[in-house]
Amino acid sequence: MSPSSVFVTTFLAAAVEVIEMVIIVVGVGSVRGWRSTWLGAAAGLSILVVLVGALGTALTLVPIGALRLVVGSLLLVFGLQWLRKGISRVSANGFRGMGARSASAEGIPDHGVDWTAFVLSFKGVLLEGLEIALIVVSFGATAQAFPTAILGACAALLVIAGAGLLARGFVQRIPRSALQLLVGTLLSSFGTFWAVEGLGVAWPGADAAILALVGWYAIAAAYYIRLLRRRTATAHSSPRGDPCAAQ
Repeated sequence: MSPSSVFVTTFLAAAVEVIEMVIIVVGVGSVRGWRSTWLGAAAGLSILVVLVGALGTALTLVPIGALRLVVGSLLLVFGLQWLRKGISRVSANGFRGMGARSASAEGIPDHGVDWTAFVLSFKGVLLEGLEIALIVVSFGATAQAFPTAILGACAALLVIAGAGLLARGFVQRIPRSALQLLVGTLLSSFGTFWAVEGLGVAWPGADAAILALVGWYAIAAAYYIRLLRRRTATAHSSPRGDPCAAQ
């Protein structure tokens, strides 16, 4: 492979992983707050740097499958919790409701570290960072062009992470009920994808299967929102509690 081919291939392959990393960090930070999210991301990045420096090409021996299973299961648990809350709030208040909820109402500590945000951000950065490192090792070793592969991965990280930071302001303007629904859908999708991969099952279409999972969870959320609204409307129209119904 020519140096330009190695750069482009590494950039594109790493970009997929960076997009997933940025989505997790921006989503968690927008819902839970940025301080603990940044701390988790920094901790994950620090451990990643130590692992890469210590192991080098031996990174291929890291049990990435087991890590995917653990991280995916964790994301799925939290994602489904946030998805449930988002469904409940959107069904009751619409997509623009609940826009000014306080941190304490969300279970976010006023002081100290929010460990939910820290752990989710930490694990997302560590897992995706390891996958990027494996991409660099694989392409760099195959083409005997480690500097070019590293440059391609770093370029992908800078470009997409920069775009994520620019989009942070837009994401924070999304009403909290809709944001929690969106982030819950994304975390549930990533969690399902990684947990199943960790079990050794290959997804049809590889990473493109995440889009199908997002669609599946979005359809399920829309169904339950409609179901809850129908139940609420039925309860309000019931004659029980109507003083005229007893006459």
